[in-house]
Amino acid sequence: MESKLPKPPLKVGITGGIGSGKTTACRVFEALGIPVYYADDRAKWLMAHDEALLEKIKRIFGEDAYDKSGQLNRPYIARLAFGHQELLDQLNAAVHPAVGKDAEAWHEQQSGVPYTLKEAALLYESGSFEGLHAVIVVTAPQALRLERVMARDGVEEEAVRARMRKQMPEEEKARRADFLIHNDGAQSIVQQIHAIHQELKDRYDKI
Repeated sequence: MESKLPKPPLKVGITGGIGSGKTTACRVFEALGIPVYYADDRAKWLMAHDEALLEKIKRIFGEDAYDKSGQLNRPYIARLAFGHQELLDQLNAAVHPAVGKDAEAWHEQQSGVPYTLKEAALLYESGSFEGLHAVIVVTAPQALRLERVMARDGVEEEAVRARMRKQMPEEEKARRADFLIHNDGAQSIVQQIHAIHQELKDRYDKI
C-alpha cells in the first residue's frame, strides 16, 4: 500500500507599509518554525546573479548599471529609477516576474510545515498577492512608522514620507487583508501572531 504524500503547505503573504514592523513579525513566525521568503532581499540577490535579469537591467539603465567588478550600481539605479517613473516601471516589470518565479521554486522546496510566508513590501502593488491562500498585513500608526524609519535609516521625515507615497496606503492594505497584526506598541504582536498561526494551521488541517 502506497503511503499518502504530505499536503503541500499553504502560501501566505505578509506585507505592510514602511516602518510597520514586517521583519519583526516575520522573526516571530520563524521562531514558530515557519519558513519565510524575503522578497526584497531575494530581489537584490537576483539582480546581481540572474543572467537574464542582468541583461534586462542593462537594457533599461545602460552598462553603468553594474560596476567593473560586476556589482549592481545601486545608487546609480536608485537615482534614475526614483527620478523617472517610466524607468521605475520598467525596472519593476523586469524584477517582479523574476522574484515571482524564484519564490514559487522556493515554496515548492518547503515541506513538513502547514504554510510558508512570502514577505514583500509591494505585495499588492506588484500583483504578487495573486495565487496566495491568505495575506497578513502589519499595521502601525503613521507617526510611529515615521519615527521608526527615521531612527533606523538616519533620514529626514520628508524622505520617509516620499517613500510612503510610493506605497499603497496602509488603510487600503488593511482593508484587503485576511489577517491584521497591530504593531502599535500597545498590543502584543506575539499573541496576535500565535492566534494567526493557529488559524492557518487549522485551515491547513481542513484541506
